[in-house]
Amino acid sequence: MATRVNEVQESEISSMEDGGGDRASGGFLGFCSSPSVVATTQKLIAEVIGTYFVIFAGCGSVAVNKIYGQVTFPGICVTWGLIVMVMIYTVGHISGAHFNPAVTITLAAFRRFPLWEVPLYIVAQLMGSILASATLAGILDVTPNSFFGTVPAGSNGQSLLVEIIITFLLMFVISGVTTDSRARAELGGIAVGMTIMLNVFVGGQVSGASMNPARSLGPAIVKHTYTGIWLYVIGPIVGALAGAFAYNLIRFTDKPLRDIAKSNALLRTISMSNASP
Repeated sequence: MATRVNEVQESEISSMEDGGGDRASGGFLGFCSSPSVVATTQKLIAEVIGTYFVIFAGCGSVAVNKIYGQVTFPGICVTWGLIVMVMIYTVGHISGAHFNPAVTITLAAFRRFPLWEVPLYIVAQLMGSILASATLAGILDVTPNSFFGTVPAGSNGQSLLVEIIITFLLMFVISGVTTDSRARAELGGIAVGMTIMLNVFVGGQVSGASMNPARSLGPAIVKHTYTGIWLYVIGPIVGALAGAFAYNLIRFTDKPLRDIAKSNALLRTISMSNASP
């Protein structure tokens, strides 16, 4: 038995000397160093960092204002708009600067983002939000009265409607400045940042103007405050899908209406049913 074990060990040593032992590790390293894996990893890191600083600055301004009273509500609005604009110009060319599961889901639904990357992006965005919320909770004395998450100020119905409307506007703008070839892409960050700022001015006192499930889920998970959390998940997703759909209705096309109708399965079915006796 000992002789057989020695023979096996000698065989393994000989295989390692011949380079056979590097095959498994070489295969793993080859997978990790493939261009697609490297590019996807870079995108996810950009989403984590970008979402982290969006939440750190935006929610931080909310917390600091509640604790120290020095930021003011207009200051909070400007902070949200500025940090989103800054991070768009910083990592937009790497990951697309989504920072928002509702945006990611909507872009995938309209075939402007790979479907298989959606779960990865959402995990990265949630990770960034949770890390930023944990950082704020660690460096600031956050009490229930200074909670920096989103909680409905009125009824759930009012907050849900506000979230749908303001996210509709956000995604409508995003669709116009980032998915239409006629738009000036270099101004996209300014347009999106200004839209965020305006939406916070309008909806901030009603719903908290989340427009982003990750923005609400991160603070809620860290501080264990889940009041009305469902509407901050459903509202932005519904609003974003509606906003993108509305923009696609008015998107320029040089195709005649007949060709557009032929490419639409629903219209084709309706047309066939009307033509039948």
